[in-house]
Amino acid sequence: MPGTTRAAGRGRMWNDRGVRWFLLAVAFAATFVVASAAQLPDMVASHFAAGGAVNGMMPRNSYLVLMLLLVIALPTVMVLLSWVALSRPNARINLPNGPYWLAPERRAQTIGVIRSAMLRFSTLLLVFLCYAHWLVVRANRGVPPHLEEGWFLGGLAAFLATAVIGTMGFLRRFRRDS
Repeated sequence: MPGTTRAAGRGRMWNDRGVRWFLLAVAFAATFVVASAAQLPDMVASHFAAGGAVNGMMPRNSYLVLMLLLVIALPTVMVLLSWVALSRPNARINLPNGPYWLAPERRAQTIGVIRSAMLRFSTLLLVFLCYAHWLVVRANRGVPPHLEEGWFLGGLAAFLATAVIGTMGFLRRFRRDS
């Protein structure tokens, strides 16, 4: 039955060890955001101009809701959407040497590799969002609040470099000679 296959595919998602680790990371990140937000003032310096000067503020509760939405929803939706999209038998997947890697005898393993890569990238994004939140908490300790721009740019560079290296490894995985 077609419905049974689709339901079984979704059920397997929650049995996947990588997904369980990812959900644990999301729970840890949400706990970190809530716990560290307690250190923020009632009005949070939440947006910063070049150089780290404050150019936007918001109430702590609004900031907390926004950060929780970003930290929980963004990476989780990325994982869920990719999982659902890849579960479709007619999913359009663009890979180097796609006909080879998506041949029936390799398709399941290829889908698994793509899903694992999405879990890793979503976890990387989760870590970067928590890092950015930590910088906002630190910035709000100062009077006046000031974001340490070097730390932000360094974290952003590390995030982007890791994403690029991961993408290169992902694409290299799908060379025909591997």
